[in-house]
Formats: sequence, structure tokens, C-alpha cells
Amino acid sequence: MRTVRRGTNRVLLGLAGAVLLGAGAAVLMGGLDLPAKWHIGLPGGWPWTSPGEVLLPRGSRTRWTDRGWWWPVVIAVLAVLVLLSLWWLVTQLRRHRLPEVLVDSGDGEGALLRGRALEAVLAAETEALEGVEGAAVLLTGRRTQPRVRAVLALAPHADPGTVVLRFADEAVAHARGSAGLERLPAEVRLRGVRHRPERVS
Repeated sequence: MRTVRRGTNRVLLGLAGAVLLGAGAAVLMGGLDLPAKWHIGLPGGWPWTSPGEVLLPRGSRTRWTDRGWWWPVVIAVLAVLVLLSLWWLVTQLRRHRLPEVLVDSGDGEGALLRGRALEAVLAAETEALEGVEGAAVLLTGRRTQPRVRAVLALAPHADPGTVVLRFADEAVAHARGSAGLERLPAEVRLRGVRHRPERVS
């Protein structure tokens, strides 16, 4: 599914880039009067052949403006385009959770482990480490090559270097061994926990 999505994204980006590049080149040629300078014979009806021409003639701009449906349709189409663009942007920026991990069961076929189950085990073991007051774990990547993204909330007295080392040597190493993975790369973000001050009387 992710491969199909990436292929679709590349095709759409390529088409959009080609259209924008072609339109920009046509406008640039007309604006710099390149057809006349380079003696390029353009086909009849070719737009933007000289600097004096506008992108949209007045007739094209005002053809439907006197119709009652024109502006609602224009606004609706632009709104749909904006929403589709925002949806596409959000899907590109969102980090997708890995639904399952392929575990080597020793029989040559393998078994599937739920990604959320492995995330829960990793988070629980990480929160049991000294100096860690909270952990959020997310599995990304492919089911044969998962990756770990973790956000650890550290106690005020915690040593960040020690926490990261223990996270890698204990929690991640145990998860890698239990899933039969050769590698389990991890990206860790640390943040401090702010405690509310208490009044002592």
C-alpha cells in the first residue's frame, strides 16, 4: 500500500511539475519576446507570443461573470482544490504507524506480530527505566525492517545519556531479540517533565 501511495505521489508531482514548467516557459517566452528574437515559428493561436499580451484576454475573464452560477462554482472549485491540497500535505507529513512486524518463526514462513503490541511492550519497559516518567513509542518503516520513534519524558534528576544508553541496550535490544530482527534502529527525543510547585506551610 505504501509503495502504491509513493508511486502515485511521484506521478502526481511529476505531472504538476510538468504543467507548471510548461506554463512558466510559455509565459517567459512571450514576456521576453523570444519567438521574435529567435525567429521561432509558433503555431496559430499560440498564447503569449509577445510582451504586450496578457495571460487571460478580457473576453475569457468576463465570459461567464454575468451568470448567477459562475462565482459560486468558482469558489466551490477553489475550495475543493485547497482542501485536497491540505489533505495531501497532511498525509505526506504524517508519520504512519506500522500495523504489523514480520517475526522469524524458524519455519521459513514467519509470523506476524501486531505493531501496537510491540509498541506497548517497548513503552512499558522504557517507563520502568530509572529516570523515565513517561514514554511514547511509535513503529514506522516496513514490516521486515521496522524503526522505532520514541519520546521519553525524563525526571529532573535523570541523566539523559544514561537513559538513552539503557533504552538502547535494554528495551530496544529486548524487542529486537523477541522479534528475531537483525536490526531495530531507534530515534529518541527527550523532554523534561515540569512538576507543579507545591506550597508548604
